[in-house]
Parts: sequence; C-alpha cells; structure tokens
Amino acid sequence: MKKIINSKNAPAPIGPYNQAVLKNGFLFTSGQIAINPESGKLITSDIVKETTQVMKNVAAVLAEAEMDFSHVIKTTIFIANMEDFAEINKVYGSYFDEKTAPARETVEVANLPKYVNVEISVIAAK
Repeated sequence: MKKIINSKNAPAPIGPYNQAVLKNGFLFTSGQIAINPESGKLITSDIVKETTQVMKNVAAVLAEAEMDFSHVIKTTIFIANMEDFAEINKVYGSYFDEKTAPARETVEVANLPKYVNVEISVIAAK
C-alpha cells in the first residue's frame, strides 16, 4: 500500500499530485520549485537563492517522511539554462557528502512550471 506524504513546510501541490509517495520503503517526490511555503512567493531573481529554497522544500518533504538527504539515492535536476549549472551544483552539493552522494541526472529544458529556473525531485529509501 502506498502512503501519501505532504508537508506543511513545503509548497502545497497546485494540481492533481502529492508532494511525495512512500511505497515499500522508497520515497518518490514530486519536483520542487522555489516557492516559499510561508509566504507563497516564488523566488526566481537569484539562482543561488532559488536553488536554496528548492533544496529546503525537498528537505521538508523528506522530513515529513522521517528521512533526510542521507536517504536520497537518486535525484533529477531540471534547469532552464545550463549556464546556471555551476551555481546550482554548488548549492545542491552542500546538501550531500561527495563520497555518498546519490545518482543524478541534470537536464536543460525549454520551460518549467511557473517559468522557474530549477526544479528538483528525489528518490529516497530507508
């Protein structure tokens, strides 16, 4: 049986999806963008601040499932401009130990929801 995970400390879903689904010890998160859950404001003017908010939102969803970044086994990063990769990667990398970092792909896309610059989803396991 799957368990639906939604945290009040991350942006509420804006469509027919949940923040995450837990099944057989695996957590599959929906992509997180840089919406501040307290203010509801979207952060897009600075890629470092934007990525930091995205990672905070991912952290909140993980915490709701009683996990943290050490449980993450796979990430997907969608970015609107590959020229932002170095700054995104620096923020992202600060959340992981390089020796135990998860598998990952980073893909440049033509567009993202709400025209954000970065969206990140993860798969985690207990």
